[in-house]
Amino acid sequence: MSVLLVADEIKSNNGYSSDDQTIKIYEYFYNIYVKYIQGIKMSNLQKTGGIAALLEALIYIIAFVIYGAVLEYPTNPDTVQKIAFYTDNQMLLTMTTFLIYILFGILLSVLVLALHQRLQSKSPTITRLATIFGVIWVALVIACGMIENIGLAAVIKLAIEQPEQAMETWFTISIITEGLGGGNEVVGGIWVLLVSIASFKTRCLPNLLTFFGMGVGIAGITTIYPADVLTEIFGLSQIVWFIWIGIAMQKPKQR
Repeated sequence: MSVLLVADEIKSNNGYSSDDQTIKIYEYFYNIYVKYIQGIKMSNLQKTGGIAALLEALIYIIAFVIYGAVLEYPTNPDTVQKIAFYTDNQMLLTMTTFLIYILFGILLSVLVLALHQRLQSKSPTITRLATIFGVIWVALVIACGMIENIGLAAVIKLAIEQPEQAMETWFTISIITEGLGGGNEVVGGIWVLLVSIASFKTRCLPNLLTFFGMGVGIAGITTIYPADVLTEIFGLSQIVWFIWIGIAMQKPKQR
């Protein structure tokens, strides 16, 4: 049924004004969407969420390899060398940023939804709070990726005529992305911690995974202190958590 036919049906059957008709049309399609979401089988979403978690672990590993072994950042503070590095590696940097931020965020949204579905029946309040932080984390991660990629392209273009200003601009962009989540993992840590608390109450995930997740969440929250080692601890421990929870979600929900 098309939008116009829906509008005509609403008008002929109920006699609503144009504004009321618009509201009813939105309600009509919203209800269709809700029924679609409710129609997704629990097992299918759990398995999809588990696959998303495993892919996120893989993305973490790829990121460590690229930043630790493939890319060689210039140690000399010379502006020309830095500009040359970003120009020569623009494609790799852009694709890596897309992978570890934008694609990661998309996969994370699937995992957040799957965990919400798994935990909400027995621990609704904590699960809803966890989902809020999960959605915020998704938004921050994707925003970081888009800002960094657009910023990199703008900086390289600006560097042709004004290299010094280009590096100052890149410094500003880096502060923004680091503050949103590239340099701290507080929001992600809170999400993992709340998911683990909800899991502890519901027993919907293995106990060892639950307690490990609490440790991972606390490690993420400690990254509020600007130290690279804390971010690395959270990243490494979350690789294990993603793999573990990805495997656990392939199995039936514990009763």
